[in-house]
Amino acid sequence: MERGTGAVDRRQLAKEQPPKIGRWPRTDRRAARIERVLARRQPDLAVVLENVHDAHNVGAVLRSCDAVGVPAIHLVYTDEVVPDAAFARSTTAGAAKWVEVVRHASAAECFAQLRAEGKTILVAALTAESAGFYDQDLRRPTALVFGNETRGVTEGTMARADGAVVLPMMGMVESLNISVAVAVALFEALRQRLAGGDYAEPKWSEEERAAMMGEWLRR
Repeated sequence: MERGTGAVDRRQLAKEQPPKIGRWPRTDRRAARIERVLARRQPDLAVVLENVHDAHNVGAVLRSCDAVGVPAIHLVYTDEVVPDAAFARSTTAGAAKWVEVVRHASAAECFAQLRAEGKTILVAALTAESAGFYDQDLRRPTALVFGNETRGVTEGTMARADGAVVLPMMGMVESLNISVAVAVALFEALRQRLAGGDYAEPKWSEEERAAMMGEWLRR
């Protein structure tokens, strides 16, 4: 693809970056891969974690976000300590390098930002009013909220959301591990978006992708 038609000049960007020493050298092949990944990111899809305390769960969520193309994960921690080690760029099999972490002081602050971005906010929770997850249109701008491993989302967060959704369960156990639930939910979003052609054309502008590529080449 020629410049001016949505392509990033990866060769020039790679030349402009200082030499990188590490496991992944800055090569044209790596730059091409970064370009492909950025072109498939879904800025209209987000994940919110509220008080998820287990670092292994957080790490698995980050990997699922990267795999599906979710560019940012939003954190709301009011009752638990943030497992900072899980967000270190040297851990999580590299996923923390590629998913932006946005921290919020409260669910109200977080949801205000997400709504300003035009996203519908859906909480994963089993309630009498919960809708079936597979009935949702996940091609629309959406933020999926997942709560603490034991307590789920807080009542305040539930009240502020646009709705509650639940994954179908056929066994005696009524819930999945949070990292598994996030993966199942995100890959349903991926399925819908693949079928609708959402990954076929970049959702970020050429300028946005060029800026991101320059940053990613330095990681």
